[in-house]
Order: sequence, then structure tokens, then C-alpha cells
Amino acid sequence: MTVSRTVSVELGDRSYEIAIGRDNLAEAGPAIVQATGARRVALVTVPEVGRRYAGRLSRSLRSAGVTVRRVDVPDGDKTKNLRQLGKLYEEFLDAGLDRSSAVVALGGGMVGDLAGFAAATYLRGIPFVQVPTTVLAMVDASVGGKVAVNLKQGKNLVGAFHQPRLVWVDTATLQSLPLRERRAGAAEIVKAAAIWDESFFTQLERDLGGVLDLEPEALDPALERACEIKAQVVSRDEREAGLRMLLNFGHTLAHAVETLSGYRRVLHGEAVAMGMVFAARRSVDLGLAPASAAERVEALLAAAGLPTELPEWPRGAYLKALRVDKKKQDARIRFVVLRGLGKADTVPLTPAEILPKGARRGR
Repeated sequence: MTVSRTVSVELGDRSYEIAIGRDNLAEAGPAIVQATGARRVALVTVPEVGRRYAGRLSRSLRSAGVTVRRVDVPDGDKTKNLRQLGKLYEEFLDAGLDRSSAVVALGGGMVGDLAGFAAATYLRGIPFVQVPTTVLAMVDASVGGKVAVNLKQGKNLVGAFHQPRLVWVDTATLQSLPLRERRAGAAEIVKAAAIWDESFFTQLERDLGGVLDLEPEALDPALERACEIKAQVVSRDEREAGLRMLLNFGHTLAHAVETLSGYRRVLHGEAVAMGMVFAARRSVDLGLAPASAAERVEALLAAAGLPTELPEWPRGAYLKALRVDKKKQDARIRFVVLRGLGKADTVPLTPAEILPKGARRGR
């Protein structure tokens, strides 16, 4: 096996492994069968990823005795909707999937969210496996069992907690990923370090260029550590009762940006980068973090080639988007702030307190 690193997500009888390797896609079939027991699989992907990698994965599954039905969905976050979800259910029925079958998501975070939510709700839930092919999906979207689709009013408003049985990472698939996508994925690596591990953040200040260039000596440990951080958080708070909310650092404003952009033009990681810089600055303004923390977050994200300023849309538009944030309790949002690098917390704020008049939304 060419699995060089393994991270465990400890959730009792729902525990699973994140298997990280290079050029290991052809070996995934037996591992998927072992994890799910399935003999019939729907392989959900997007056309471009499917052309490159679905054949190799399908052959591996078939060699392990699995019947495979490939299902392509359109690329882009706008695909994460109820209409596309209904189409997946119909494909699953046509493929003869039953409760002993499984769904395998091959692609980025959108594919994992959509296919995972379909698996969570089809026949009241069938097993699924994540095979992420983007940096963002490898370190964030594929781990933790949060699956969802968007509504026009907001992102991920219809979803479930449905843990995968296995996350199978082949870092060789990143070779076909455009630089813009690699940069967007790096935002989630930076997020993990910013909220949890200052020494990891310092390591990224030195090595992030190598991560973006896919140099194994920089990329592999960064992926592993980011996955470890998310696994530790999820293992202690699977259903986002408290600690797991820290993983939403930067996401409150990010989701508002994605909603206001109509899930077009702005990549998720780009929106998260903008949101993290804003949240770090608000942490300083609220007297919770030293200015150096926000300065280092902004500098690292800028060095990664990511946007650091929110679009200059009207404050009222932002407030409207924030009011449907899924983390809202009563009239307040559990807004994630820094108390220093590697230390995060949540504070209950109204949308107007998150984005007060005069707050920096762009240069």
C-alpha cells in the first residue's frame, strides 16, 4: 500500500481513517470495500475530475468485486442545490442502490457535500466514502461528516451530520489542480493553524510556498497536521455543540460573500481568506487579540496570493446575508474570534455588532 500517513477520527462506532498517500488511487477499491462492505457503488464526480481519475478508481472498485455506476454532476458550488439532489436520488434508484450499497464522492468539497448529503438521506442513510481531489477537500470538506446543500438565501442551510466510512487521499491528484484552487485550499490549512497551533502557523510562514508548489516535504506534513487538527476537534465535538464552532473561523463573512456573489466568481477558500482577515481584525478591535495576530494572518494569506479584503458591497446587503447564518441563536451569531495565534473562541454578536458602521470591507 502506498499510504504513507494515517489520521484517525475517533467517534466510537463511527470512527474512520484518513489515509494519505501518493499515487494510491488504484489501490482504493479494497479499502473502500473493507470500510463499507458494499458491493454496489455510485461514484459521484464532476466531468473534468471524472475524465482524469474516475476510470482508475472504478477499475480498482471492480477488481474488488464492486458494481460501479458513475454519476457526473455539473461543477461549481451552484450545483449544491435541492434540484440536483433530487437527480442524484433518481440515479441511485436507477443503479439499484440499497442500504447495503455505498456512495463514493470523487472530487472537491462541493461533490463531497452534495453526494454526502444524498447518502445521508437516501433510504434514511447509506454509507459513503470521500476521495478528495482538492487541497480544500483533503484538509477540510471531506473530514467531519458535515454534508449539505445551499438555498438561494444562504449556504449549507439544508444538511446533516453523516460521517464517511473512509477518507482516501491521493496527493498525486493535486497535480492537475490549478494554482488558484491550490491557493484557495491553503486558506483552510492556514485556518487550522490560526485557531489551534501557533507552531504550525509559524511552519506555514516558512513553508507555504512549498505547499502551493506541491513539494512533498512541505505538502505532506501540512496536509497531515491540518487533518489532525480537524480530527481532534471533530472527535471532541461531532455535532458542533461548542468546540467545533472554532472551525468556522472566517466563515461567517465568507458565507455572506458567497451568498451575495450567487456562488459564482469567488472560490470558497478565497471567501474564507477574506473572512479570516476580517475576523482577525475584529478580534483586535474587540480587545481580544494583539494586533500582531491579525497582521500575521493577513500577511500569510496575502503571501499565498489570496484576497484579504471583503468586496465593497453595501453594509445592508451583508447584514441581510448574516441574518440567515445557520450558526445564529436567537438574534446573535457565535462569531469566531482569535485570542492570539493558535487560540480561538466564540463570542455572541448580532450582525450589526459583527459588521459595525465604518468597519473595513475593502481598500
